Amino acid sequence: MLYGIIAATSALLLASALAAVLRVPALRFGLVERRRGRMVSRLGGVAVVVGTVVVAGTGDWSGVARLGTGVGQLLVVGAGVGVLGLVADLRPVPRVVRLAGQAAAAVVVVPYDELGVGAGLFAAAWIVLVTSAFGSLDQADGVMGTVGVVTAFALGGCAAAEVMDGLAALLSVLAAALTGFLMHNWAPARTVAGRCGALFTGFVLASAGVLVHAGREPLGSAGALFALTSVATADVVLVLAGRRRGGRLGPVACRRGLAYRLRGLGLTARGAAVVIGAAAFASALVGLLIDLGWAGAGAAYWVAGAAGVSVLGLLRVRVHSDRGFRVHPDRGTRPGAVPPTGASLRVRSG
Repeated sequence: MLYGIIAATSALLLASALAAVLRVPALRFGLVERRRGRMVSRLGGVAVVVGTVVVAGTGDWSGVARLGTGVGQLLVVGAGVGVLGLVADLRPVPRVVRLAGQAAAAVVVVPYDELGVGAGLFAAAWIVLVTSAFGSLDQADGVMGTVGVVTAFALGGCAAAEVMDGLAALLSVLAAALTGFLMHNWAPARTVAGRCGALFTGFVLASAGVLVHAGREPLGSAGALFALTSVATADVVLVLAGRRRGGRLGPVACRRGLAYRLRGLGLTARGAAVVIGAAAFASALVGLLIDLGWAGAGAAYWVAGAAGVSVLGLLRVRVHSDRGFRVHPDRGTRPGAVPPTGASLRVRSG
């Protein structure tokens, strides 16, 4: 118990301090993106990855809190996914390359001895989906970190109930590191997680969910996993549906997610993050209750129904990206601003 408090506090302080320190070189060397007229550091995710890896790795190395073989491997592979995301933050990396890297990492961490090959490959595909979903959530201030903290705490409860102490310790450290990062990412953000932090967070959470539920009753496990990650899944569905309707790709399509649809209803950036966090808490609570056996697997249908109604309703909300807005690498978002030929569209509006 004492170690858990010390580890969580250390991860929170380390991630918060690193996010503040890394903001200086990010602004100095142009490792930034424009959000509502402000330049914010893209290196916040490095603080999350380093804070989690250093604290959890130190506990395992010292023997105070052993992670175990599977969990230790998850941490190492997750750090590799974070490095892939960092490279993508620093220079253009084709989407197919990023997805291939995530898929290779997912294949490594899946416990095939408990799931079998068929179910294991399905689990790997699900890990890739959730990992990419967290990358989409990072498009708005405070959203990815809030959903990540809530999901990590819920999954930590599931792991503790299964007496998977190493995994529970890793998830608590990740939740604390994300909390430290949120101190700088809450609207108006001074730093963002970038692909480095978002992909690392999504990968660790999705893989942890698979490890917790491997070898258990399939229907209940699937219901719990869906409920635990339903907000991220709904965001991906909303982005893809909006992209199909608008016929646009890239950053413009990313602005069709939950946060921007809620902003279209008149909510502030903080208000949208709070609403999405509350939805994540409610769905994660359902997932935890299913996992603990205090609710049946059918409870996941209520979560799916609520998510479906929300997506259909928010699809009717028109946002800037539906009215001919463009992302300009230097001047941000404004009507009719068309980037010059060959200009990079990697800048994401928040």
